[in-house]
Amino acid sequence: MLKIITHDRITSGCKAVAVANHIIPATEPPHMDLSGDELAGVVELFGGLTRGELGDGLAELAFKRGEEYEPDAFADDIESAVEEYYLVPLDPGDVDGVDAPVLVAGPSAFPELPEGAEDLLHILDAEERAIDRETAGERAAERFRVDAAQALDDGAEDRIATLVDISYELEAWGGVDLADVRERID
Repeated sequence: MLKIITHDRITSGCKAVAVANHIIPATEPPHMDLSGDELAGVVELFGGLTRGELGDGLAELAFKRGEEYEPDAFADDIESAVEEYYLVPLDPGDVDGVDAPVLVAGPSAFPELPEGAEDLLHILDAEERAIDRETAGERAAERFRVDAAQALDDGAEDRIATLVDISYELEAWGGVDLADVRERID
């Protein structure tokens, strides 16, 4: 944001500060950097959260730390955690009382709470949710099969290697059998 100070007037909206004919660049607040495990920890506090609820929760944590706190600022972090199976999206019909997909801690995650996250139970307007682990495992396996087929089609060797590792974690976490998919991609 730019604040131009001219005598007694302040105008906001740009990316620098002009003071006595000197321009000083304004600094953007730092973006809170959370691991997939920490995102899973926040989600697990409630059993599951929608993307909007998770974004709001992360914005609350960032605000408390004096960092960038727009909920949309975390969309890429959340998407990356989903792609790497730290978070697993469930359909609204899989979870009672919601009308949007719900993210749950996934097979790649070792959930841990980021500093101050326990306060979200009192701050965030979200109910604790009961998640059926069998349903979560089935949804993750369905998505895994699609991801594996796409990685094969794309010839994405690094992604295939990652998916082979994830397949073992997913089998243990979700009680599913992915040996057939693993055979095709390995």
